[in-house]
Amino acid sequence: MYPFVTPPRQVKIGAAAAFAGTTPRAIRHYHQIGLLPEPERGGDGRRRYGYDDMIRLLWIRRMADVGISLDDMRAAFDDSGDTGDIEETLGRLEESLAAQEADIKRRRAAVARLRAVGSPQGLLSELVTDRLGHLPPGALRASDMEALLVTERIFGPLGSALQAGVYIVLATHPDLRAEEDRLDEAEAALDDGVDPDDPRVEEIAVQRYTHHMALMRAITAAGLDTADDELFETYDADLAEEEDTRMGALEAITKMPYDFSPARMRCMERVAQLVGQDACADS
Repeated sequence: MYPFVTPPRQVKIGAAAAFAGTTPRAIRHYHQIGLLPEPERGGDGRRRYGYDDMIRLLWIRRMADVGISLDDMRAAFDDSGDTGDIEETLGRLEESLAAQEADIKRRRAAVARLRAVGSPQGLLSELVTDRLGHLPPGALRASDMEALLVTERIFGPLGSALQAGVYIVLATHPDLRAEEDRLDEAEAALDDGVDPDDPRVEEIAVQRYTHHMALMRAITAAGLDTADDELFETYDADLAEEEDTRMGALEAITKMPYDFSPARMRCMERVAQLVGQDACADS
């Protein structure tokens, strides 16, 4: 004769959690938020869970598995039979799943770009990576990609793709790259020991402005300015990264640290003034 196993009438929280596929901590949280009524305690002061408690726990776990939130679960259990709330919950769930699917699609695309490019450049947005795709490996420097990364954070993929034109020119014009490097070193030498009114500040600013204009001419000669116009016309923000992840430029300035001395800041201001004056003269 086979032995007959008698099931317990009630179980402790550990056994309840093991059977439902959850943890005692999760069950205690369900009690705290009112999702699972707290059962009476036994003579030893511990909770005892019966059949109805286990059924409720199993339903909670099934709903959690399909992504229903705890708040929506509570509303479902409290529902008096009206299917309106349930339909609303399912509608929100479908929207959430669609967003998750879109996010997974974006992540897969980023991984594919990273594999194809074989460098951190593939972590930039598709818009930027595609525009730089014709450059040979190693054409971009780490500082170039850092600048594009920061620009993308502030101005989004379109802003970074437009800036990419500068680095395309630098990667394909050795003379301009050499001048860029020289000016970077000269600006870095404007440390805290240099007075903002030092004549070197104005001299370097004029040289940087002259270099900037040479870059703009090279961009035009390469037809990259026409490509910029096409980007403006065809860019669809809905197909790129979420726009609400960006921050305003003024806010970003207060949060992105750059260890620039007052002399170097003054040099950058003068360059901006010279570029602005040139733009006004052309208008």
